[in-house]
Order: sequence, then structure tokens, then C-alpha cells
Amino acid sequence: DESKRRFYKNWYRSKKKAHTRTAQKLADEDVKKSIEADFAKIAKYCTVIRLLCHTQPKLFKLQEKKSHIMEVKINGGEIAAKITFARSLLEKPISVKDLFSENEMNDIIGVTRGHGFKGVTYRWVTKKLPRKTHKGLRKVACIGAWHPSMVCWSVPRAGQFGYHHRTEVNKNVYRVGAKGDDKSASTPFDLSDKAITPMGGFHHYGLVNEDFLMLK
Repeated sequence: DESKRRFYKNWYRSKKKAHTRTAQKLADEDVKKSIEADFAKIAKYCTVIRLLCHTQPKLFKLQEKKSHIMEVKINGGEIAAKITFARSLLEKPISVKDLFSENEMNDIIGVTRGHGFKGVTYRWVTKKLPRKTHKGLRKVACIGAWHPSMVCWSVPRAGQFGYHHRTEVNKNVYRVGAKGDDKSASTPFDLSDKAITPMGGFHHYGLVNEDFLMLK
């Protein structure tokens, strides 16, 4: 259900009919032949193969129920081999250890916390005008000269604040933890048997009961 939730804005009020007819179509021999023909076209003409993957929010203890969906590119090998590999993964879970390995460097892509439409003082921390200013003081007094008769890109203005695309580069994978490992926090310098979860759990999260990544 977690991936189907992404296709609806209101899950409990919906009819939950997404992808219910897919299995019925696959039972038809003509549809199977057309699908195989499509795969043959992909192998012949395509240069990049991507998988459509979704997360499993039920495995971690957050209020999220609707899964995130993204495309994951498959690297290495011929196109036909990529297609065979991709078809072997359809509707199957992909573990963390299958994607990451220790001591490799990764870039993290995400979006910042969204704050909506904000004014220029909040957005650019410009100095407020004097108290007696006409028509408000949380403004920029002069937004440019008469000529050139346009507002330059460098002038602070009101607009969208937050929910911006960001990439953090060169994050080192210190450890790829496995589910149920009682020694997931042990190191060569600390040989005591202990799990990654500290005493009392992580603040605002709880216990780590699934596979995890430790990044720097």
C-alpha cells in the first residue's frame, strides 16, 4: 500500500484501485508478447536503463506512510544485461548492502525544509528601515538605478524560501549495518558487543531495528 499511497492525495477516501488491473493484463498472451517486444526495442535503441524504486516507510519509525519514488540508474555491462538484471529485481526489496559498501564516497541529494513565500527581510536578512517609514519597513529601499531599467538579479527580493535542491558531496560510508546485528557498533578499538542504538534510543526516533548506514 505504501507505494500506492503516492498516487492519491487522500488515501482513506480513495477507491485504492491503482495498479489493480496490471495482473489481469499480464494474464493475456497478446499483452505478454507486446511487453517482450517493448523490451526488445529497449535493448536495441536505449542507452540508459533506470529502475523505478520506492522506499518502505513502514520499516522506520516516522509518521510517514506514503513512500518516496525515484529513478535509479543501472551502471555497467551491455544494455541487454542491464535489462535482464533490472527484470530480476522487479517487485523485490533491495537491501542497503546491495547498493553501498564501506569506505566509498557518495553525494547526497535532497531538498531543504520548505518555508513558503517569505518577505525580503526574512529571506535575505536585510536591514529594516526606520520605524516611521511609509508603507512598511521590512523592505529594500532602493532596488536599483533608473537605467538599466530593470531590477538586477543581485537585488534581494521576496519569494520562495526553502524547499531548495541541495547536494552535499563526498560523504564517506563508515559502516553498513545489518538488521539484528548485536555487534553493529563494535570496532577494532572497542571490542565490546554492543548495537548501534544508544541506551534509551536515539532522541526523537527510538531504536534502530533495520539496516542502516553510518556516514561522515
